[in-house]
Amino acid sequence: MKNHKRLFLPLFAFLCLMLGNAAVAQQLPQERPPADVSGNWTIYSKSDNGKTATQSITLKQDGTTITGHFKGPHQSGSLKGTINVRHIVFRTDTREVLTFRGMVDGNTMQGNFGIRGVHGTWEARRPD
Repeated sequence: MKNHKRLFLPLFAFLCLMLGNAAVAQQLPQERPPADVSGNWTIYSKSDNGKTATQSITLKQDGTTITGHFKGPHQSGSLKGTINVRHIVFRTDTREVLTFRGMVDGNTMQGNFGIRGVHGTWEARRPD
């Protein structure tokens, strides 16, 4: 019986250590805060049909919610969207709604856009 007690304690300690490590390994990673996208941006876009345009946006950010103003060559209006860590989505509240989706990397963003069935790519820059 004494041998069993001697074996039980180290075995119990080993199992506790292993279960503790497994629990730590299974914890979800801590959420990262959203990138800061507030400020003035210039967007350079190119549609699939080859047309290019330059637009500007002013963004305000409250956590993961984005609001602001859009100004393009043929229309302007408000915009709203969201940011999830580095993933950004926003839509213009204009006569012809533009939807922008992309990734943020510091003072640059890039992704895809759509308007009336026309799609393309965009890149935006914010002054340093």
